Amino acid sequence: MNNRPIGIFDSGVGGLSVFAELIQLLPDENYIYFGDTLNLPYGNKSFEELVSITSNIFDFFKSKNVKAVVMACNTTSATAYDALKSKYDFKIYPIVQNVSKQIALKNYSKIGVLATNATINSHAYKKEIQKYNPNVQVFEHPCPNWVNIVEHELQMENDSREDIKFHLNEVLKHNPEKIILGCTHYPYLINILSEFAPENIFINPAKYFAQSIFDDLKCNNLINNQKLYEPKFYVSANPEQFKSSSRLFYNVKDVNFPAAAGS
Repeated sequence: MNNRPIGIFDSGVGGLSVFAELIQLLPDENYIYFGDTLNLPYGNKSFEELVSITSNIFDFFKSKNVKAVVMACNTTSATAYDALKSKYDFKIYPIVQNVSKQIALKNYSKIGVLATNATINSHAYKKEIQKYNPNVQVFEHPCPNWVNIVEHELQMENDSREDIKFHLNEVLKHNPEKIILGCTHYPYLINILSEFAPENIFINPAKYFAQSIFDDLKCNNLINNQKLYEPKFYVSANPEQFKSSSRLFYNVKDVNFPAAAGS
């Protein structure tokens, strides 16, 4: 049981930010990463589309006999998790729900959230944080272009920089103590974001998330302590683009394509 794989997925390379944190804490696990590049970006899709896409990916991981699936995607965690969480027999770790509890317990009074349209429209971060701390004010704002900016490495373009500055300023108007980068792609923009606000104002959920997964696997005696496999990476489209962009977070050497999920 302990040697079975851990599945990790996102719409593209953003989830590698979670993978990079996980592999530091759990270096001996058997990882399978799936980047659903065919359906990128997720943020503009409907609830029904996101549930269908996530179900296909879960079925893919089921075929790989995983012991757990890490939803390293804020959008599907915010929308599809509740609809699917009871339909599979492996453990499921959704990033929004796991991270929100930890952030709520920090007792901040004002928190900003930058995320995709679908995540913001679900109000998942606000609901989850206020579930544990009803006194905190949560200010949510969508950044519809940021995933494409990261995936296509456009962050140094003038238009991209202006877009990043504009959406950040919309949250800064509320004077938050912290700002959650509510999409796993967004931490790659930290250097640019830090030009317009102090770097320590931003929360990268990947660090919180990886620690919570480690703690839960340890508690349930599911940690693999013997290195058996190298990580495997799958995509549903554009393997060369994925491989190129992956270096933003992790140096992926080999990509399996086509993958069965997400298509």
